[in-house]
Amino acid sequence: MTRTGLLCKHRFPIPGIKFVNRVLIRLLFKHTIPLLVLLLCAGIAAALLNMANLSSSLIEKQALESAKTYVEVLQNARSLYSNEVVSKVVQHDDMAVSHIYKNLTQADLAHTIPIPATFLIDLGEQISHDNSGVKVRLYSDYPFPNRSNGGPNDAFERDALLRLRQNPDSEISRIESSQGKRTFRFARADIMQQSCVECHNTHPESPRKDWQVDDVRGVLAITIPLDLFVGETYMWLHGTFALLAGLSGLCIVGIALVIGRLRQTSEELELRVHERTADLKWANQQLAEAQEKSEGLLLNVLPETIAHRLKEGDSTISDGFAEVTILFADLVNFTALSAQMSPTQLVILLNQIFSAFDQLTEQYGLEKIKTIGDAYMVAGGLPTPRPDHAEAIAEMALAMRQEINRLSQTLKQSLDIRIGINSGPVVAGVIGTKKFIYDLWGDTVNIASRMESQGIAGGIQIAPATYTHLQGKYLIEHRGSIEVKGKGEMETYWLMEKWEKEGARGLE
Repeated sequence: MTRTGLLCKHRFPIPGIKFVNRVLIRLLFKHTIPLLVLLLCAGIAAALLNMANLSSSLIEKQALESAKTYVEVLQNARSLYSNEVVSKVVQHDDMAVSHIYKNLTQADLAHTIPIPATFLIDLGEQISHDNSGVKVRLYSDYPFPNRSNGGPNDAFERDALLRLRQNPDSEISRIESSQGKRTFRFARADIMQQSCVECHNTHPESPRKDWQVDDVRGVLAITIPLDLFVGETYMWLHGTFALLAGLSGLCIVGIALVIGRLRQTSEELELRVHERTADLKWANQQLAEAQEKSEGLLLNVLPETIAHRLKEGDSTISDGFAEVTILFADLVNFTALSAQMSPTQLVILLNQIFSAFDQLTEQYGLEKIKTIGDAYMVAGGLPTPRPDHAEAIAEMALAMRQEINRLSQTLKQSLDIRIGINSGPVVAGVIGTKKFIYDLWGDTVNIASRMESQGIAGGIQIAPATYTHLQGKYLIEHRGSIEVKGKGEMETYWLMEKWEKEGARGLE
């Protein structure tokens, strides 16, 4: 669709659709305030429902914290009584510790104190008597014979005793309803301490004589009516509701005043928005298409990170990399082969070969630098450094050789490749203002090029620096010393294949 047609479509819509739109808008304006009241009421209702849920969770949390506090206070009181009272009293011959001290005569009672478990039971009964609805119980499946109510009384207590024996460090809690009232029940294991083991194992009336430290002696259970927390929570909820209602009323009044002003300018703004939207949509569409094309072209020429830096305004890009690996590959006897082919066939063949290499570059996460005639240059470890740059290039080289063999059979052409690899520092940057390229400089690049040019067909020649990275990981043969232009004599190696024998090292 042309730009004129697009504008006409937006400026002159079908009369029926325009009429319906205007009717709907007028209805919305006319009933704005009732709609706002309805929405605010719905919002208040949702807020209250959420607060009710939060209140329920808060009540349960308060009950849990209160129960834990009771348990910790009781256990601390029993520990203090055991360590500071009983341990000192038993050192006196005229004092005794008993679990039935209440049944003693007055004369004996003056010289007797309760054992820690009895003290804790009596303290729990006193708390249950003084606090409205709160019940504290210490029970066990091994109660002393004189305690008629020393074992579990109901399903919760039996379940808590069973589960806490299996996992003493856990806590059991549950909400139950009885006669229209909800209660929070909490249980924690009563662990046998060192100071109590000897007493329980030697007491003549003890129901068990083989207690050990950290055994579960019984369960300390707390029952708390949730009514204790509901009243305060609901008072807070009612206050919050009143506050929300007042704020909502003020909001409705303020919005009603603003709407009166908005109605006067709404139609004019609507027409302007339609016109500007049409123009902007067309312009954005054109801009998006142009930007997509330019970014695609830029990413085909430069690495993504370098392209991003150019877009951000970095006019001079030059980076040094301390450790990278460079690969040069050249098609052997390609000049003679090209003399036997038409230009179109030659370009098609090169495109097939280099496209296959490009896919390998993507596969191993490497950076293609450039192609020069029938030569292909790729680098590992830049523009984003990576520690395995040499291994990635080695895998690429082996795959390139395998790909050339496959293409040679598929295309029925006599194809072969010569590859050279070197590792070390390089300088990388973008040069030129037109048809610019991302290129590399340094001795590392020159030596990599010499490794290729002084190699043999089908061979992958690597320099000493690369051998250092690959030794023990690949099957490598020592070629010997060769004369490298500008460097003199240099020991070089042939990369054969990846080493499959685990633990092997060195040359073959």
